[in-house]
Amino acid sequence: MMDYYNNNVTYYISLDGHVELERYRYVYFILTLAVYLLIICCNSVVISVICANKSLHEPMYIFIAALLCNSLCGTTAFYPKLLIDLLSETQMILFEGCIFQAFWLYVYATAEFTLLSAMAYDRYVSICKPLQYVTLVKMSTVRKLLFICWFVPSCEIGVGGILTYQLNLCKFKLNRIYCNYSALLRLSCRDTTLVNSYGLFISVVAVFPPVIFIIFSYIRILTVCLKYSKEFRRKALQTCFPHLITFILFSVTSLFEVINNRLDGNVPHLLSVILSIENAIIPPLINPVIYGLKLQEIFNRIKRIFWKKSNQISF
Repeated sequence: MMDYYNNNVTYYISLDGHVELERYRYVYFILTLAVYLLIICCNSVVISVICANKSLHEPMYIFIAALLCNSLCGTTAFYPKLLIDLLSETQMILFEGCIFQAFWLYVYATAEFTLLSAMAYDRYVSICKPLQYVTLVKMSTVRKLLFICWFVPSCEIGVGGILTYQLNLCKFKLNRIYCNYSALLRLSCRDTTLVNSYGLFISVVAVFPPVIFIIFSYIRILTVCLKYSKEFRRKALQTCFPHLITFILFSVTSLFEVINNRLDGNVPHLLSVILSIENAIIPPLINPVIYGLKLQEIFNRIKRIFWKKSNQISF
């Protein structure tokens, strides 16, 4: 539907079957709220532990905290609007709000890849060039890398948002539960070749260099590990394993989202919804668990906190 009040355009976003929504509205709401609160709690606990302990104020842990902060930003762009829609009779969003939501979701996704590449650089230097680690990964370097990891994606996605905002639209219904640029382009009356070309260019620039760099880093890390003792390999892989799992999880879920966008309308609606929300559920929920359990320093700190609280409750 289109609303000309105050020159705003409103889009209706379809949820997974309006009949099922009427029947199970509150069940979906409770499940979604539970997942969102769990994501906030899990990520916040690990971030708080890293921030509160000076012994964890090292590049590796700072990058982990930044990665989890990015997850919180991405899920905040997704879940609150979804929760409102689940309790609403009609699911709609203003055009500006749609652009705004898409902007933050894309920034979250592209920043995730840049942060993972920065973490790969940290692990690469730590294992392959340990004597140069202090000079190559200084705190000033960490700050610069974090700035780049969020500033560059914001600029790239911002340009795409501006181009999308200029489009004239003929249709006013998105068959999705959240906004993205590719879905908005299908509603346009005008030629979208320029916007599509820019989107393809940004997809290549934002994804392929970080992925190639991460793969190269792990090839070098494995090559170095093979030259040393089993104990060295164990310690090196122990710090790399959570990062590697995070990278694989996010890459796979992102690939599903790309496939879903490309096959828009050619897959069952329920499957389309599942593919589209994986990125907002699996990485933000699994990442803090992986880092909290697999990295001994973080795990020990979390265990001490809960051990103290359990002792206080028992008394």
